[in-house]
Amino acid sequence: MPSLWMLFASFAFAAMSAGVKLASGFYSTSELLMYRGLIGTLVLAAAVRHQGASLRTSFPKAHLWRSAVGVTSLWLWFFAITRLPLATAVTLNYMAPIWIAAWMFATGWWRGTKLPDWPLVLAIGMSFLGVTLVLQPAVESNQWLGGLAGLCSSVISAMAYMQVRRLGQLGEPEYRVVFYFSLTTTLAGLAGTLAGDGPRDAVFSGHTPYSAALLLAVGIAALLAQIAMTRAYRVGKVLVVANLQYTGIVFSSLWGLALWGDAFDWHVWLGIGVILASGVAATFYNTRSTARGAVVKDTDPIASET
Repeated sequence: MPSLWMLFASFAFAAMSAGVKLASGFYSTSELLMYRGLIGTLVLAAAVRHQGASLRTSFPKAHLWRSAVGVTSLWLWFFAITRLPLATAVTLNYMAPIWIAAWMFATGWWRGTKLPDWPLVLAIGMSFLGVTLVLQPAVESNQWLGGLAGLCSSVISAMAYMQVRRLGQLGEPEYRVVFYFSLTTTLAGLAGTLAGDGPRDAVFSGHTPYSAALLLAVGIAALLAQIAMTRAYRVGKVLVVANLQYTGIVFSSLWGLALWGDAFDWHVWLGIGVILASGVAATFYNTRSTARGAVVKDTDPIASET
């Protein structure tokens, strides 16, 4: 059952990404960010009130930093989705565990607390080869800005992961972390839209039944994915569940093929496969000492988007 929860979460996140790409024809990146955060904020606020829980926190600065980092990563990822084939943008975003592993390895090596884990070093090095293969078509078609945004998104996403770990160690519940992230996403998207990232002839883009349905689907898919992922981590083995998240790359490839007819050369598929394998190795390195169900202290299931 934990595996099914994780598979559903990966499918829902991939569906959210597809919805973002479809909705990008109607809304700017900042507007997509705003509506994505607004739906999550309203639903979470209602759920917290219904359960009688509290949103008051003793760590406002930690939440502010986590939210700022997460929003930056999410904006860059949404931008990459609008510029790149869906599978390419999602694959780049899934490099976050590789960056975390590289940071942990570099820190341990510098401090002399850990011996070189050469299989991991090889995995990290291979991941960059995979990035080169995946981004080759984007560079050739002058989509390098989208590729750079996706790559930067994964780096900043790794920072967000580490900040959420710290909040977990401080005892903050997942719903509070997600609420403040969603609220910050809404405000940042609103600010970006008001600053001129919206349509040329109006502040906000107009809605149609189809575009509004896309926005609703994006918000609901993201929320369901977060709930399912949290459940998977709570009841399953961390290492197994964490590696299953990479099925999102497969689902995104299928969405891209079905909706946009995305077709890649063999070297792109090879690059995706290399990044996927490297990510699995990095995830193993990050979680091999994690006990079953140790969600709060060692793993961040709720913030996997960022």
